[in-house]
Amino acid sequence: MKPIFYTFTALLSLSVVAYAANSVSIYKKDDQRCFDANGLPDHATGTFPNRGNPNAISAQKVNMCVPLNPKKQVTSKKVRGTIGIAVNGVQFRPTTAGFYDPKGRRGHSRNGDKNWSLDIFGAPGNLGLDFNNGHVGRGGLYHYHGIAKSLTKTSGSTLIGYAGDGFEMHYVGEKVTSGYQLKQGVRPSGLSGRYDGTYNEDYTYVGGKGKLDQCNGGLLNGKYAYFVTESYPFIGRCLWGDISKDFANGEH
Repeated sequence: MKPIFYTFTALLSLSVVAYAANSVSIYKKDDQRCFDANGLPDHATGTFPNRGNPNAISAQKVNMCVPLNPKKQVTSKKVRGTIGIAVNGVQFRPTTAGFYDPKGRRGHSRNGDKNWSLDIFGAPGNLGLDFNNGHVGRGGLYHYHGIAKSLTKTSGSTLIGYAGDGFEMHYVGEKVTSGYQLKQGVRPSGLSGRYDGTYNEDYTYVGGKGKLDQCNGGLLNGKYAYFVTESYPFIGRCLWGDISKDFANGEH
């Protein structure tokens, strides 16, 4: 029998007339921490579809495991798609599938210039984020691009989830500071305007004393952890440990 760590069930408003239930079980299996969930959050969401997002939320079959005893390696790995999973079974997917495309209806598209990737917070309103910094992918998966503060109520602590390499993810507000800042000046020829945060490449990591590392990580009570911040990168885009095979890159 699986030893259950947490089991959550809550009502979720998908629209003014439809409701569905959140379900997630977190348990240990050998040397892994595993999640069985339906991908529905334990809090209210915005209305989907909406003007910036044409997708409807639907229940998913989420079965993901992460290392129970993660080890930090010398080099980090960039991640596209799911980078972590929250304590309520909703996935963290900070990147987008949008790239600079002057021919695109909104100036970006899936087939645009891969050197300039759209940051969802740099294009407010374009992709239909709700008040929990979540929206819906083409397959109906509701997922987070930033912090949903109710997660600390779900866990009863600063713990909000686990990254794909097994390290904990926490939200502590302004107690930690990102090491990224906007570049100065004007983007190179081919793209108009100054570096303003529309694209991930508008930012550079500068670090410094007391700042989080390149993957938005640092020490918490003497242990390494990742943090979700209210400034760029919000959720880190890389991981330091060995990433679970369950965390494959995917659509947004």
